[in-house]
Amino acid sequence: MGIQGLMSYVGSNHCFLNDLRLRNTKIIIDGNNLYHKLYLDSGLEQVHGGSYDTFAELVHKFFESLTLCNIHAYVVLDGGCDISDKKLATQKQRARDKIKMAQSLSIGEGGSLLPLMVRDVFLQVLKKLQIPFVQCFAEADQEIVELANVWNCPILTFDSDFCIFDIKAGYCPLSYFQWKNIVTSKDNKECYVPARCFSARQFCSYFNNMNISLLPFFAVLTGNDYINLPALETFFSRVTLPIGSSFHGGRKHMRIHGLLNWLSTFATVEEAMENVVKYLRAQDRHSVRELLCSAMEEYNLSGVSNLEYFFRDSSYISLTAVQLNLPDWVRSALARGQIAPLLSDALVLKRTFLHVQVEDVKRPSAHLISQPIRQVLYGLLLNMYHDSQHKNQTDRTNKMFVVEFDRLETSLRKNNVEAIISSSNFSEDLSLQSLPELSLGTRVKLLLDTLGVRLNFLESVPPAHRLTVAVTCFWVRNANPKVRLHHLRALVMGIICGEAGKMLNTPELVEEGIGLVYEQVRKLKQEHVYGRKPNKDDLHIFCQWQCCFQSGLYFNQLLNSPLQEPDVTRIYNGPLVHQLTQKLKSSSSTEDLFKPSLILETLYQDFIQAVISSLPPDCFQSRTKSASSKSKNAKRQAQNTKQNSTTRGQSMHDACNRFASLFLEEEP
Repeated sequence: MGIQGLMSYVGSNHCFLNDLRLRNTKIIIDGNNLYHKLYLDSGLEQVHGGSYDTFAELVHKFFESLTLCNIHAYVVLDGGCDISDKKLATQKQRARDKIKMAQSLSIGEGGSLLPLMVRDVFLQVLKKLQIPFVQCFAEADQEIVELANVWNCPILTFDSDFCIFDIKAGYCPLSYFQWKNIVTSKDNKECYVPARCFSARQFCSYFNNMNISLLPFFAVLTGNDYINLPALETFFSRVTLPIGSSFHGGRKHMRIHGLLNWLSTFATVEEAMENVVKYLRAQDRHSVRELLCSAMEEYNLSGVSNLEYFFRDSSYISLTAVQLNLPDWVRSALARGQIAPLLSDALVLKRTFLHVQVEDVKRPSAHLISQPIRQVLYGLLLNMYHDSQHKNQTDRTNKMFVVEFDRLETSLRKNNVEAIISSSNFSEDLSLQSLPELSLGTRVKLLLDTLGVRLNFLESVPPAHRLTVAVTCFWVRNANPKVRLHHLRALVMGIICGEAGKMLNTPELVEEGIGLVYEQVRKLKQEHVYGRKPNKDDLHIFCQWQCCFQSGLYFNQLLNSPLQEPDVTRIYNGPLVHQLTQKLKSSSSTEDLFKPSLILETLYQDFIQAVISSLPPDCFQSRTKSASSKSKNAKRQAQNTKQNSTTRGQSMHDACNRFASLFLEEEP
């Protein structure tokens, strides 16, 4: 992100950063930057699909540290992609880089890549902790700066673009924000976070009091996310940059240092611009001048903060969203993070970039399995017509498509995915404007019809798990390679282990056996060998489940959650699920993990039974006869368990009222 090499250059000179004791203040946090930095810098698991529970705990601790120091955090997240397409080339290149990184990780080599649902986990933690946050319509940089300047408080991020803005209270780079090392002041006993702060004005003073308005020009000359002009290399090859004999650094730092010294000799951007284009060919000068001016607009500030109104009265106005004539409820849902950026891009740009995962690159992308869900999502988003209007246009042959950028082996490819608009099975209007007006029954039916599950199959599991069961049924029916029974068991065991951890943190729900179960889970997690080359079939199968789950989650959110939203923070622990998979392949006794706890054992069996009963009889049929018999026996065993649990389940629901909140959580 931002300007390559600038942050390391700033960090290499102690004069550019001031020590800061951060306490008793508001702080604006770049949300996207924070969850990337927290996950990737903490050594959390990246190969087997992520450790979301561990990440959620880390986010909790981060905000607890701020609270101890009376730091009031306001989190601002990026929304969809820029509608101008200025960054499209950059987005494509980043996607290609991520594909290469994923391939490297899949064969046991190094790399750095966020698991699929890290952002979703981060948002859910913010909601649980009641941390104020907003999702901007597009990129959030300018809006973050506007709000920080209105409130006169610092910004926390690690994006070098923030070095270019004139931020009154400065910018605190995340790498120097020591939230794990809180200090108590000796004089007043108050806690503070040791940090370092960057000031653009102080930075300019180091370079002969350079005009601060030249910083955006410096950014585009150096090359940011919006511009990469080969013609500028002609300029750099011909100009002599004053580096100074005392400067020591690498090639990139030398260019940055010399360019800043050179720019400081000019009074205005216009003067500097003319001294750049004069080195270019005459026929290139006009087009380069226009491109540079256009790129610098990204650093222009209006002096008005839309976000101030949002955090004050939940009113967020994006002029772009208004100009696009998006329904009011859509604009509000976008700001509250109830519509994911992927859906925003599909709606506004009719284009999405699907998240790159660590999977088997020789197989089709794991996202292919959930494409039918996304097609219906796209149909709802792009259906701007009311039913009466839509029916009058049945003869039109123009289909609507969303372009999906996704992996094809180790390359980036775009696919035209048809948006499915079908209201034949529904009496209510399914246009985008009217979605909030749909009855609960219609919203549930629309969601479950898309997932291919009947509501009666979900009634045996608690409301908090019904969406998860439904997407798991969809996954088992459609996965390639085929889901085996041990995959299903391992996945569900992982989900129930997450519930055990949640219950341990809720004293009124703790049953004696839960502690015993959790201790066994802890030992299982320790057995996982990080860096070990993963089983590619297992890897791909569980990547497909995450794709199904995320698409189902987004569908549910778009429909205003007709099914209770699952606890994403504990839904999947990749190392644990893969560890359980290996154990179940060799021993079915691994399933005895939940025997010490009646509530966990019942929840596990109910989950398994709900999935199996909704599937065709041969769904788990293996290539070998013995494996097929084992599958049939397992189904019979699950049915018997269901019958046996009816009697004891009654006593559990009646007698163990202290567990009632697990099964009867309120609808959000």
